[in-house]
Order: sequence, then structure tokens, then C-alpha cells
Amino acid sequence: MRVLRRTLGTLLVLGSATLSCATAQGVDAKPGDTRARPAAVRAAAAPAPYERLLPAPVSVRAAGAGYRFGAGTVIRTSGSAEEVRRVGELLAEQLRGPSGLPLPVVDGEGGDGVRLRLDEAAPGLGAEGYRLDTRADGITLTARTPAGLFHAGQTLRQLLPVGGPGTVPGGTVTDAPRFAYRGAMIDIARHHFTVEQVKRYVDQLAQYKVNTLHVHLTDDQGWRLESTAWPRLARYGGGSEVGGGPGGHWTKDEYRELVAYAGERYVDVVPEIDMPGHVNAALASYAELNCDGKARERYTGTKVGFSSLCVGKERTYDFVDDVLGEVAELTPGKYLHIGGDEAHATPAADYAAFMDRAQAVVRKYGKTVVAWHQLAAARPAPGAVLQYWGHGGTPAKEKERLAQVAKAGHPLILSPADRLYLDMKYDATTKPGLAWAGYVPVKRSYDWDPGTFLPGVPESAVLGVEAALWTETIGTRAEWEFMAFPRMLGLAELGWSPAASHDWPAYSRRLAAQAPRLDAQRVTYYRAPDVPWA
Repeated sequence: MRVLRRTLGTLLVLGSATLSCATAQGVDAKPGDTRARPAAVRAAAAPAPYERLLPAPVSVRAAGAGYRFGAGTVIRTSGSAEEVRRVGELLAEQLRGPSGLPLPVVDGEGGDGVRLRLDEAAPGLGAEGYRLDTRADGITLTARTPAGLFHAGQTLRQLLPVGGPGTVPGGTVTDAPRFAYRGAMIDIARHHFTVEQVKRYVDQLAQYKVNTLHVHLTDDQGWRLESTAWPRLARYGGGSEVGGGPGGHWTKDEYRELVAYAGERYVDVVPEIDMPGHVNAALASYAELNCDGKARERYTGTKVGFSSLCVGKERTYDFVDDVLGEVAELTPGKYLHIGGDEAHATPAADYAAFMDRAQAVVRKYGKTVVAWHQLAAARPAPGAVLQYWGHGGTPAKEKERLAQVAKAGHPLILSPADRLYLDMKYDATTKPGLAWAGYVPVKRSYDWDPGTFLPGVPESAVLGVEAALWTETIGTRAEWEFMAFPRMLGLAELGWSPAASHDWPAYSRRLAAQAPRLDAQRVTYYRAPDVPWA
């Protein structure tokens, strides 16, 4: 999963725009590049507002006069739902910055402006879908849930000019996601990142309707979350990172702050405590977790597969119960990830026995197990979710085992390393990054179908998709963003948009149209040479 180891048509016609042959578009070098990139593509005509939406919506019907945002525009929330008011306040905050408008939030549905309307009986929208109707007298956002209203607001943000107020064209967007789980993973164990840095990522994800943040909290190089029962885990085990830096950890209050911040943006946090391997930080913190009773040295390298909890010790399960119980108490979401990958130092029988007991602890605390796909070789608990990170070189036997697990009713999250591992280099010149799963240019990351990707696994068994960013070579926010963007936007579309809208030429033009937004938000991103950046 990291270095050295994983040896309808749609009603909105998005593919109709043609490339302009006007001016060759040079591509700027970005932080992390080792050379300036040549002018490899020509600029495309700027797509109309509805045609630049990303992710692509289910349907758009353009009709009638548009609505002009101006000094008198207000955000109107109807009904007595406090959460709807909160969605309206957040939308107003997001729109005020670029527009400079006051955008007061008022109660009541009547009158012009932007109207947020909760309708639990609205047909065809599901838990996260929405309808956005624009007329001359205003814009009405309708959804069955506050989450749907939030997503509608993010679509509205894209329909307005990045730099200020403007007119939203008349029409109706009707939209709902293809997959329930649309995730991004950040590894804060190899290199420590602060809660504030992760909050910035949450904002970047939520505006493109990504609804899950998977946080890899522990590994050989560092234990990043405070534990009351086992305080040396963070105090000592958190004091290292790849390359010998100072490391660090989050307090429980900081973790709660992130969870609340993400929740306000309808992003669920999935914490991962990796076990029984990837545990050297724990073995260094507590001698009693080692079979020989001797604490290990802290580790700052990048090799994997050498560490293991002592499966035969009952004290190990006290540790597992305490740690998972604390994390479960801090996490309102339904999922708790227990890793389970690359446990090369744990014999197969011991691995299966350990995972039986660890899964039971997750269930004890009312959570649903998530684990990497190696759990398929053991005994997945009823309802357990498996996350696939394989690639082109993954043995067929592993994929066949996953198909069997899917048939047995276990949902799958797809994170193929040669498509959605954001720490893979774009090409040979990319710095930072790794290449054990091959190079992953922007087109390759986008151009595949999760519904047909694994042989024998039907789309109904796919819970969703997740893009993972491992940080062995990534130690700064600029490096993180450079590797994540723009590939993260492809993940957003794979998870949300209907399969019929999947089209690289159309997508690349809509991706290029996001550049002013990314620039305005000061996101460091890779200007892929096969995208017609305007």
C-alpha cells in the first residue's frame, strides 16, 4: 500500500464542445516539478456554466431567464430546522468571500434570492441528491436532507463567477450520487500534519461532493492520536516520523474539532488504527506489547511488513479494546478502520485469530468494520467492508477471493493503487512521490469504471471509491496538494456522476474550467499536459 510493497447518455451532453485551435497553451511549472512542461495541448473554448459543473450532474435543463446576484440578494431558509439554517449560513459564508456581497441569511421561503427548501418527499433525490431551479426571481435549492441542500449549494458556487457576483443562467439541475461512499484518505502517520491543514483539505473535498475523510492515524513511524489509557503511544510513539523529524500528535480535543468541522460539511471521518502490523510506534512505546517484553526502537524509515503485535498475549487485546474503544467514542460516524494490510510478520493463522478478536471489539463499540482487502484471507465479520488497494500486478487469486467476499454480502471500497493512490508520481519527472504501482497521470486516474473494475464484482457490491495519499515522501502542504490535485477531482466525479457521463475529452475540459477556482483558493496543483488549461 505504500513504498516497496504492492511489488443517460446523461441528459447533460458534456462531450459536445470542440477544442479551439486558437492559441497553444503553455503549461506552468508547479512546486514539485523538475522542469517546465511544454505546450502540449491547445486551449478549449470556455464551457458554459452548466457544462463546466464537476462532478457532472445527472441532468440539466437550461430554460428561461437567469438570476442576477447583487447587493440585495439574500439566503432564505424555510421551516424550523436548525440544520437548514446552518447550511444557509455556511453557504452565505462561502459565497461572500469571492462575491463581496453581504448575503444575509433570513427565515422564510417567500421572496427573491436563494431559497433553501427541505422536502422529505421530493422524488428521486435520495439521501444526498438535490434539485436546483433558477428563475429570474431567484434560485430554489430543494433536497430531502440537509446534506442534499449542502451539495446543492456547492453546485451553485460553481455556477457563479469565481471572482465576484454574476448571473446564474435559468434552468434546472437534478442530481444524486452514483455511489454512497466517496472518500479521500490522508496519512498523518508517516509525516505529521496538523488539524488545521486537514481542515483545509476537508473544504477542498466537500466543494466537490466528496463525503468521507479516512485518516490513517497510526503506523510504524508514528502514533498520532492521544490515548488516555495508553498515554505513551502519542507522547513517545508520536515523537518520530519518516526522515527523523519531530513528529507530533493530535489531542482528543483536536480530533473532535476535526470531526465536528468535517461533519458540518457533511464529510464523515473514518479513523484508522492499523493492526496487527504497521505497529512499531506502539511496540516502541510499550515493551509489554512485544512477545519478548522488550521495547523496540522508534522507526523513521519506509520499509513495511516487519512489525506485529503479540497475538498470543492477552494483554494485546486489552490494548486493542482500550484503543479502539477510545477512538469509537470520539467518532460519531459508523465506520472504524482496523487496517489489516501487510502483516507479513504475523503468521496466517495468528492473523486470522487476531482479526476475529479485533473485529469483535469494533462491533462491541457499535461500529462497522472496515479493513484493507487482506482481511478476505481471514474471516471477515458480518457486514465488514473491505477496501481494495491492489493494482495490475495483484495476483488473480486475491481478486477472486474478493469476488467471493462480495458475493457473501461484504461491500467493497475501491482504491486501486495504479488509479487512486495519489502518492504515485504523475510521470518520471514528478517530485515528490513513488512509483511502485507505476505512474498515474491524470487521465489514467480518471479513466476507469468502478462498476466493472473487479472481475466477478457487480456494481451493487461497490460501496464507493477512495483516493489515498500516503506521505512517505510528502512533508508539506504544497507537496500534499500537488499530488492530490487535480486527480482528486477525478475521484469526485467517479464517485458521484452517472456512468453514462464518463468521457475523458469532456471531463478534461470541465477539469480545466476549475483552474480559476483552484487558483483563487491558492491550491497547489499539477497542470497536466493533456488537460486544456485555459
